[in-house]
Amino acid sequence: MEEPSELATWALYTNWLSTAREKQLPPEVDHFIWLILAGRGWGKTRTGAQDIALYALKNENTISAVVAPTFGDLRRVCFNGPSGLMSIIPKECLDTSFGTDGYSASVMEIRLFNGSKIVGYAAINPERLRGPQFHRAWCDELASWRYPEAFDQLMFGLRLGQDPKCIITTTPKPIPILKSLITREDVHVTKGNTFENAENLAESALEMMRERYEGTALGRQELYAEILDDIEGALWTHKQIEDTRLLKDTEKELKTIIVAIDPAVTAGENSDETGIVVVGKDMNNEYYVLEDVSGKYSPDEWGRLAVKTFYEWEADRIVAETNNGGDLVERLLRSVDNNIPYRSVRATRGKMLRAEPIAALYEQKKVHHMGAFPELETQMCTYVGQLKPSPDRLDALVWGLTELSKSQGTINWRIS
Repeated sequence: MEEPSELATWALYTNWLSTAREKQLPPEVDHFIWLILAGRGWGKTRTGAQDIALYALKNENTISAVVAPTFGDLRRVCFNGPSGLMSIIPKECLDTSFGTDGYSASVMEIRLFNGSKIVGYAAINPERLRGPQFHRAWCDELASWRYPEAFDQLMFGLRLGQDPKCIITTTPKPIPILKSLITREDVHVTKGNTFENAENLAESALEMMRERYEGTALGRQELYAEILDDIEGALWTHKQIEDTRLLKDTEKELKTIIVAIDPAVTAGENSDETGIVVVGKDMNNEYYVLEDVSGKYSPDEWGRLAVKTFYEWEADRIVAETNNGGDLVERLLRSVDNNIPYRSVRATRGKMLRAEPIAALYEQKKVHHMGAFPELETQMCTYVGQLKPSPDRLDALVWGLTELSKSQGTINWRIS
């Protein structure tokens, strides 16, 4: 007859198999490290805790390490949190002769009925990982570890048994250790976003996150688990845009609004996008990116869309670059509405030189994105002077902000 502890272990295992999403179950492919890059609320803690608990329960006399950024994280999240180890390990499986019912908060250790131990460490103190040996390891929020050498010390000690393994659960950041792990052949990467766990999250919280963070750099990182890397040589960074971003519905009294166009003069599968960006300026000479309706359109389509956008925003004028289309651009717009205020602009310098004065406005924190514009912001943060296809959204942005700023003497800019 099976012992209560063995029955409880089996129940824990079967319940997890029936409730976990496929991505939360260990990969079937051979691996040394299972790296889970996922958004907030995805279920990373529960997955890490289940992996370590089931391993320790099914393998007697083993030692597993749990490493979190700080002792507080270790205690509040990994051990005592609602998805932590003490919440999921059945009481029948604990060694009640140790600590308080099998758990000692002072040394951050759990002991099980089969002689196995689960020991907690804080990455803020890497030296504590020098010496101990382990069969299994769980690294929680690796991207937030202050000292990456803690991971190296852990790897030196992960050497017991026939098949030592490590699970890493983290919301990603563009740090060297994660970039290196992703490229390794012995690392299996699982990616997930917050909304995959919608059935276990409050609808009001999900709605707030969508409204506040959808499309922003912070949202792409914290919700969708994207590694947002700043590109060397790019004129903008994600942080720079994020620092001055405002909510889409923030009320601002604007004295000038412009619809700026970088037109594609051909229509086809391989044609460039037409950049159409709405920008505005207030009485304090602060600038606002209001809307990006860029996309692949035929000339007739973008002409109608630009005029429609002009009226929706009650804009002051349309500005369009005419290096490629020449007079055709104005004729096309006036065929839609002959009365629109229109100004043509022509590039006399390269894209990078045209963009530099506008990038300076961002550095001065004078430009605010009203909401999120993922495609535009990606072009801004990746453009280094040579980019195919052309960064048409970025071009339209630069033309619009240049038009707004030149009348104030903010930018010395030739437009002919």
